[in-house]
Amino acid sequence: MGKRTEFLFLSEPDCIAAGVLDARKCVDNAEEVFKLLAQGDYLMGGAGHNSHGLPLVFPQESPFPNMPLAGPDRRFVAMPAYLGGRFDICGVKWYGSNAANKHRGLPRSVLTVMLNDKETGEPLCLMSANLSSAARTGAVPAVGARYLARQNAETLTCVGCGPIGRGCLDAIATVLPNLKRVVCNNRSPANAMALAEHVERDLGLTAVVEPELETAVRQADVLSIAVSRTAPLHLKREWVQPGCTLLASGPFQCDEALWLDMKIVLDNTALHQTYVQEGKENHDPSYGNHIGTPIYQLIDAGKLPSLEAFPTLGKIILGEQGGRTGEEEILCFINDGMAIFDMGLCHDLYETALEQGIGQKLVLWDSAAQCAE
Repeated sequence: MGKRTEFLFLSEPDCIAAGVLDARKCVDNAEEVFKLLAQGDYLMGGAGHNSHGLPLVFPQESPFPNMPLAGPDRRFVAMPAYLGGRFDICGVKWYGSNAANKHRGLPRSVLTVMLNDKETGEPLCLMSANLSSAARTGAVPAVGARYLARQNAETLTCVGCGPIGRGCLDAIATVLPNLKRVVCNNRSPANAMALAEHVERDLGLTAVVEPELETAVRQADVLSIAVSRTAPLHLKREWVQPGCTLLASGPFQCDEALWLDMKIVLDNTALHQTYVQEGKENHDPSYGNHIGTPIYQLIDAGKLPSLEAFPTLGKIILGEQGGRTGEEEILCFINDGMAIFDMGLCHDLYETALEQGIGQKLVLWDSAAQCAE
């Protein structure tokens, strides 16, 4: 008789029951992952183990009538990873993205995560991952705020008020002890209003809807940027007040003077080096329009030092590099999304689900003898 293989399926409500909306726990989980990242106890895709993922990008035109064509934010991406430490887990985040989804009543991206046994490859858990992705995306800049923002920060400006923006807000709010006001700015006024209502109803803070980007940015002690590639924005140096901490979870442009004035902190140097390498191999001067693209271009122009010169958040957490050095210093934390953070959070959701009997067990096979080698 061969070995029976079964795995757990977690729906989005199951993930909620397992704690995906507990923002503080998500931030603590992300901080733990940052330490493993800094120590090197992880693997991601690609030959250098630091690729964001393998994208399936659609062509502009095709002779095949059913083949999908390129469109705003349209792609599929597989993001495999191994995370060490107490997690010791392999898995893959898989998502399809299409800006047109909003017209179908769907989120822009539809996401799942599969966790696997690192030795056998057997599936352990398949879970819906839209909420966990938003939670970990929000938790990452919140760890940045925990270590980089001024402790007396009172005003958080959220540029981008969709699901990712809300995830960032909920997480960042847990680490700013003196937070009093949240300024909501969004291309769609309805999203800004909805986020403001959430702030006042669920967080007990003062909320302001500010449609003008400049006015919103000028008020920020901490500035959370969570916009998609389809909603580009440009910040001016004079808008950003001394001591502000920028948390970049989405792409943005700004005056060259602002880039040169800010202390830039990276999530993972090797990830950004991989983006640069891939951009040069593809003869792409935009480097794929990543969050760090303006930095790469300024390095090419000789106006910023090499990527290795910037501190990383994990090493700041471990005390190996310095963070904020003064109350007037402007800092910018660049985070570009890594599957190891999905693995860390989804691992803990899976463990909680097992302990509490949450989810549905599915059988892959009753006996390995039933399947071919």
